[in-house]
Amino acid sequence: MTVLDDTASNPGDEPTDARGRVAELHAIREQALRGPSDKATEAQHKKGKLTARERIELLLDEGSFNEVEQLRRHRAVGFGLEAKKPYTDGVITGWGTVEGRTVFVYAHDFRIFGGALGEAHATKIHKIMDMAIAAGAPLVSLNDGAGARIQEGVSALAGYGGIFQRNTKASGVIPQISVMLGPCAGGAAYSPALTDFVFMVRETSQMFITGPDVVKAVTGEEITQNGLGGADVHAETSGVCHFAYDDEETCIAEVRYLISLLPQNNRENPPTVESDDPADRRSEILLDLVPADGNRPYDMTKVIEELVDDGDYLEVHERWARNIICALARLDGQVVGIVANQPQSLAGVLDIEASEKAARFVQMCDAFNIPIVTLLDVPGFLPGVDQEHGGIIRHGAKLLYAYCNATVPRISLILRKAYGGAYIVMDSQSIGADLTYAWPTNEIAVMGAEGAANVIFRRQIAEAEDPEAMRARMVKEYKSELMHPYYAAERGLVDDVIDPAGTREVLIRSLAMLRTKHADLPSRKHGNPPQ
Repeated sequence: MTVLDDTASNPGDEPTDARGRVAELHAIREQALRGPSDKATEAQHKKGKLTARERIELLLDEGSFNEVEQLRRHRAVGFGLEAKKPYTDGVITGWGTVEGRTVFVYAHDFRIFGGALGEAHATKIHKIMDMAIAAGAPLVSLNDGAGARIQEGVSALAGYGGIFQRNTKASGVIPQISVMLGPCAGGAAYSPALTDFVFMVRETSQMFITGPDVVKAVTGEEITQNGLGGADVHAETSGVCHFAYDDEETCIAEVRYLISLLPQNNRENPPTVESDDPADRRSEILLDLVPADGNRPYDMTKVIEELVDDGDYLEVHERWARNIICALARLDGQVVGIVANQPQSLAGVLDIEASEKAARFVQMCDAFNIPIVTLLDVPGFLPGVDQEHGGIIRHGAKLLYAYCNATVPRISLILRKAYGGAYIVMDSQSIGADLTYAWPTNEIAVMGAEGAANVIFRRQIAEAEDPEAMRARMVKEYKSELMHPYYAAERGLVDDVIDPAGTREVLIRSLAMLRTKHADLPSRKHGNPPQ
């Protein structure tokens, strides 16, 4: 019996009985599992990277992986390809479980053709994507590939088109998670961009449309691969990456944690767990965390920690657009999405990047039946020529559209400032929030008292003998008339003014009531959101 190698096209001395055939099968499988060579595996490890199978073992529950098309081989000829036909064709596909729930996965094997995508390689990915959509289960891609297989020409490019089409078909239907564990250049970068979440590992993963050499040739700019498209760049500057970690083990462990917070598909609710954190737990510390003085900053993450189960939450896009926080957490064991202004960064204003970040997060929560809790302390939109010329109107409208279009349970809580259009955009009652609460420190108004007084009482201030004294008196009058904590509640724009220490219990009770909420959007092919 002859064991097939990478170059074999037909077996040698073929076995003649069933036992021989089975022995041959085991030998072929062993070769496919082992990969091209120990040398190739060693080279992968020297780069600080795991092999595709090692990554799958970390992602999935032990012993749960079921491989699909393990024995697939390409059929291309020319440029030496006919002499090299390894099993799997450089991508491992299949399904397994994460905490007992089905998850589909494909992983590029960089040891084979550098993980480059050819026709057979792409067909395997297409199949596993179709299976994930049909089964209604999350899809995780472990990306470590050199782009299109140049030797196969346009067939490889067509393979990417099939992936993009399926990414779009699956969008909002099943969770799609891209884990970048190596290079991803050119058109290949668009598949991760179409998915719900992108993870990256520092130093070993990069994403860019044109590499440093092309950039230098065209623009004269010199830059490294990590400087152009590394994990930190995409986590802090471009917003392409949602999560960045120092090593693959930590990265993949966090992927498992994210999956535990997501439903299998858009027809299911996120998984519920038993919580040991009492639903009626009071948080007296909240009375001191948020200063009544609207000009004093504080850390909104401390508020979130006090409200959610065991202080545990997963922040999305933590290092990009830091003036707004987007996080997944649990309240009494139920998964919720939290959107919150961060007064520690730019005073918590909304700008272009914050609007985009929050809009995308709201859309994701709505797609996957995750209730949204919005914590407001927003002084307005960021003023400036750059913001206006950059399209703050258009980008701010993305967040407004996302909230208005969301049909999941929505609760907003005004901690302190809520001024102007930013107040309306941040899920106010007028755009469809199911319940709106406020702390006694709230200030809901068109603008701050000082600015309002300067507009309304401009003439009186200018004609006064002591303009500053008159301005101070007018500011005080405006605050007492229109900005006291109960003004909005008296007009039905806030459902209740609550004790900050009891916020957790109020949120949990409200979410329990809203759990059976059902809302239909008008019949339409799809909306036309602002771009």
